[in-house]
Amino acid sequence: MDYRRLITIEPGKRAGKPCIRGMRITVYDVLDYLSSGMTHQEILSEFPYLQEEDILACLSYAADRERTTLAVMG
Repeated sequence: MDYRRLITIEPGKRAGKPCIRGMRITVYDVLDYLSSGMTHQEILSEFPYLQEEDILACLSYAADRERTTLAVMG
């Protein structure tokens, strides 16, 4: 998945953290909900302005960041 069209970074919004489609919900927020055990459907019910594609973009973004971090360290 190409997350770059869904994940945005704006210096004045949420301290420059990566957000979903310019909204105020961050990639970290979604990943935190997932890691706490929320299902995709629970997240989508709680935040009706999100779409399944947004959640997948967050996961793809996190995987890419991890891959980049490991490449720099390795």
